[in-house]
Amino acid sequence: MNSSPDLSLPDSVRLALPAEAAAIADLQRRVWSETLPAGAAAQLADLAVEDVAQAWHHAILRPPRAQYRVLVALQDRRLVGFATTVPSDDPDAEPDRDGRIDEFAIDPVARRRGHGSRLLHACVDTMRADGFVRATWWLTTTDDLLRRFLSDAGWAPDGGSREIGTEDESLRVKQIRLHTDITPD
Repeated sequence: MNSSPDLSLPDSVRLALPAEAAAIADLQRRVWSETLPAGAAAQLADLAVEDVAQAWHHAILRPPRAQYRVLVALQDRRLVGFATTVPSDDPDAEPDRDGRIDEFAIDPVARRRGHGSRLLHACVDTMRADGFVRATWWLTTTDDLLRRFLSDAGWAPDGGSREIGTEDESLRVKQIRLHTDITPD
């Protein structure tokens, strides 16, 4: 019989630490290369990793408001996902009532292990704790897997749509907005 203690850590989600900025930047670039249209991924790949890591460090350490959060999903102390929650700045948003999941990424090799669900629940709990009663998410129209994941979790389109891209319009991405009620029970 083995009497040594179990030192494995459970999978978890928590607020990001400034020291994790480089790992978040690295994961973001890997996910971008897989999920964004080729032109967008190529343009974003041109960003210096150090600059992206510095931006994440700043977002974690000095957010513009207290309701700007960076969360990380961990598997055995290894960062396998991240998300950001922010107040919604959509023109039809209700200030201090509508929050948004702005970034959400799970490492491709860690998918289908519950990390996305844990991270999504933590985002909703965080926004609820920050006083938001509705959560929104802009989703690329071609991302059927993410749309199905969110639909299964109770999110639905709210009629919002937009097209984003480069200033020279060489790259355009169509998005729809999903929403869910996060009013406390």
